[in-house]
Amino acid sequence: MLAIDIWGLDINSGLIVKKSLLPFIFLFYYQLSTNNYSRKFMKKIISILLLSFTLLFSVSANATKVALIYDSGGKFDKSFNESAYNAAEKFKADTGNDYMEFEAANNAQIEQGLRKLAQRGANVIVAMGFAMADAVSAVSAEYPDVNFTIVDVNWLQGDNLQQIVFKEHEGSFLVGMIAAMKSQTGTVGFVGGMDIPLIRKFHGGYEQGAKYVNADINVLMNMTGTTPEAWNNPTKGAELTKAQIDKGADVIYQAAGGTGIGVLQAAADAGVYGIGVDANQNYMHPGSVLTSMLKRVDVAVYNAFKTTMDGTYETGVFTLGLAEDGVGWALDEHNESLITADMQNAVEKAKADIISGKINVVDVSAQ
Repeated sequence: MLAIDIWGLDINSGLIVKKSLLPFIFLFYYQLSTNNYSRKFMKKIISILLLSFTLLFSVSANATKVALIYDSGGKFDKSFNESAYNAAEKFKADTGNDYMEFEAANNAQIEQGLRKLAQRGANVIVAMGFAMADAVSAVSAEYPDVNFTIVDVNWLQGDNLQQIVFKEHEGSFLVGMIAAMKSQTGTVGFVGGMDIPLIRKFHGGYEQGAKYVNADINVLMNMTGTTPEAWNNPTKGAELTKAQIDKGADVIYQAAGGTGIGVLQAAADAGVYGIGVDANQNYMHPGSVLTSMLKRVDVAVYNAFKTTMDGTYETGVFTLGLAEDGVGWALDEHNESLITADMQNAVEKAKADIISGKINVVDVSAQ
């Protein structure tokens, strides 16, 4: 208790001596010089203080420092980045260990953010998204004693890298089935964010799942753009959604980051169904969001932080699909009235068949 009263501990700045205690320190030295008995007593007190200082300094120096850097889609995109943020907050609540973060306004800031977090003493830095690959490759080489976890990347080289990719096509297959089973028009839609192979992977799985249920179903597809701004343009997302509705789509799946907010809003306004992505977005428009394709980036972030703290962090490439609970679909109080027992049974059977290999979902991004 004495140590707690005398020393203040801050995880970032270390130990601070309270100025109000300086008179007591002078008194200790005065007593030491004037009284033999007091000298022995004060030596014990000072020994205790020094021990307390050493122990507390050790706690500060060895505290686990974890960090998270978001991509240009925005921290509160209600999807990919926000799932990572929620995982970091859960880690903080569960362990009492805080985390550092950096939100990149554009791709040019990513390398700067990574380097800043490394310089602040991060033990592990989690980078969200493929757009950070070059920056992570460069900065991880500069800081070999810092571990880097990067999501949606599996091609980098380095002994301090943990690379995590997902089988988005497997989860998208399941929501494609749900879309086809729910559609009354025989036309469903897909709105992607930036036109890259990763987002084509979502679309490919979705189309395969829809056609697994109805071989003749019409699957519309639009991408928002070819630059990172495509992740954060809800107005354009709404426009693309309305255009697909005009063509007969009555279920529209979005894989578009913050742009997807506009997709789900436009679908709800038009009285058709939307499908969320990455996080469980069913709550955003209860009764209108048919389901959400879950991509468990939250688990990836939490595990990177927790294993760093526990000393069990592993580097390498990790692929998470249905078998690993890395992807899936969301059923909760917000959409349970929309999913019949027959629909649920069909999806769960297909999930088991994908895991067993009976159904092969093609990764179109690998072609």
